Amino acid sequence: MKKFTILLIALVTGLAAGSSALAAGGHGAVEDKVYLNMSDKASLQNGAKLFMNYCLACHSAEYSRYERVATDLDIPLYQLKENLMFTTEKPGDLMKTTMPAEDAKSWFGVAPPDLSLVARVRGSDWIYTYLRAFYQDESTPSGWNNSLFANVAMPHSMYELQGVQRLVKRLDAHDLASASGHDAEPLAANQKLVGDAIFELQHTGKMTPAEFDKSIADLTGFLTYLGEPAQLQRKTIGVYTLTFLIILLLLCMLLKKEYWRDVH
Repeated sequence: MKKFTILLIALVTGLAAGSSALAAGGHGAVEDKVYLNMSDKASLQNGAKLFMNYCLACHSAEYSRYERVATDLDIPLYQLKENLMFTTEKPGDLMKTTMPAEDAKSWFGVAPPDLSLVARVRGSDWIYTYLRAFYQDESTPSGWNNSLFANVAMPHSMYELQGVQRLVKRLDAHDLASASGHDAEPLAANQKLVGDAIFELQHTGKMTPAEFDKSIADLTGFLTYLGEPAQLQRKTIGVYTLTFLIILLLLCMLLKKEYWRDVH
């Protein structure tokens, strides 16, 4: 019985450790926090534009339909057709990529995954950090690497917006604690801390670092929306439901008081 208990504890501990590693991308790297306002339709619209232009060529979101996205995000149908639909002509179609899976596997070594539920699996913080953590690495087949997901097969699809950055150093737990403290050494003007890595911008892109971070936050918000489209309405429905229940409770209390008036 004692041996069985020890084995059970070891098994549960191992599963917990494995789940934590999976949630962190399997590398235990630090994730930056992103604060999303899911009621900001302009932000979600910009995220949709970025997704259609920079992600959908390789990745699909085949659990979502163009028409549903346009309806939820208040995008006029003519704008959807003119600016956001590149893989089909029917608004009711699913958001599938035109890249054949066999070709993608031969080019990248692995077929790009569907992104419909990536925010539910990885988390918004992981996506926000991952998309800002690409750096140039000539030792990889694509010429790119990622500090959050080492040796990832995906190249940096938005380098034209961000520019090209190189990895300066990775920080350990002690360095991270120092970097977040009041006595932290300031970074150079062209350096930035992303997760647990310091990057240096070698070539500027079309956006400033602040503009790029804002755009990635918008894209992260859109991917978070794709993972649960109903979240745009469920909070409002929840408020109405709770308000109704409170009013019903008051009416029931008054009714109970009226029924028991003669007894008390």
